[in-house]
Amino acid sequence: MNRLRRPCATASATRLAAVLLISTPSTTRRPAATLICWLAVAPGLAWAVVRLAGLDRGPLVQALAFTPYVAGWSLLALALTLALRRRWPAVAATVAALALVGAVAPRALPAGQPAVQGPELRLLTANLLKGGADAATLVALVRRHQVDVLTVQEFTPAARGALDRAGLADLLPHRQLHPEVGTTGSGLYARFPLSAGGFRRNAGFAFTQAYATVAVPGAPALRVESAHPAAPWSVGVVGEWRTDLAAQPRATPDGQLGILAGDFNATLDHSPLRALLASGYVDAADAVGAGLVGTWGPYDGDPIPPVTIDHVLVDRRIAVHAVTVHQIPATDHRAVLATLRLPTP
Repeated sequence: MNRLRRPCATASATRLAAVLLISTPSTTRRPAATLICWLAVAPGLAWAVVRLAGLDRGPLVQALAFTPYVAGWSLLALALTLALRRRWPAVAATVAALALVGAVAPRALPAGQPAVQGPELRLLTANLLKGGADAATLVALVRRHQVDVLTVQEFTPAARGALDRAGLADLLPHRQLHPEVGTTGSGLYARFPLSAGGFRRNAGFAFTQAYATVAVPGAPALRVESAHPAAPWSVGVVGEWRTDLAAQPRATPDGQLGILAGDFNATLDHSPLRALLASGYVDAADAVGAGLVGTWGPYDGDPIPPVTIDHVLVDRRIAVHAVTVHQIPATDHRAVLATLRLPTP
């Protein structure tokens, strides 16, 4: 995500306000300045209320994905009110900035990790965009980073063949696959043996989620699932989106270790995803200060600011060492690679 150029942006906003005030009679300059400040502050203040109250309904669901950008705007609005010396707009701007920056900024800061001494596990997840993602690039990524587990979404029969031809079967020979034509297929590949595998179909868009228990040497049994809830692409399907997120497997803090990895079609500013995390998961990127790195948006040419909707959610007993994102040609998502440390049995 590009850094906001705060000094320049603030100066520009102040110059604009000055121009407006110069062209206004002196008797009305003070009310005009106050109005300008309130117009700058109001969007961030309303956004903060929606975000903190969990009011992600209807068209607000898509909008909330861009909360980190609004948090940046709230700082510019605060600077404007201070520059124009407007007390009450400045107070409101301070409240909005504290709320939004407080919700967003921790994602850029690493958190404490559990002290575990088990084996390292490298997990990669990728949405293949109707199976069209470049197989050679994905397999090269698996090989270069010595990936142990790969989850894929929008997995098709053609993608399965392309990945095998690129050499994935030699790297990750164990698999639980459910390819389907279109966007509903999913798959799970692993370096280690799998058991208790299968797939389930979400109620929303009928996306499938392949899952299995991975037998990682030196670690407890680990359940991994390729997550893919419905996308809230229009107001009419927000209900399906909420239903699918609510149906995701909850963490079992006193039971089997679990990981959900995939395209969640939700950011950490969406209340259904935060509810899922509250069951006992940790967002891996958030845990290592990489939670603001975009994973979907402009990567296939769409004029959309990057947002973070692809996640690796890990049981709180698992330590996260690093998370990186990687470009894969011919998909609008970036692959997410998490390096983890598992506990011992």
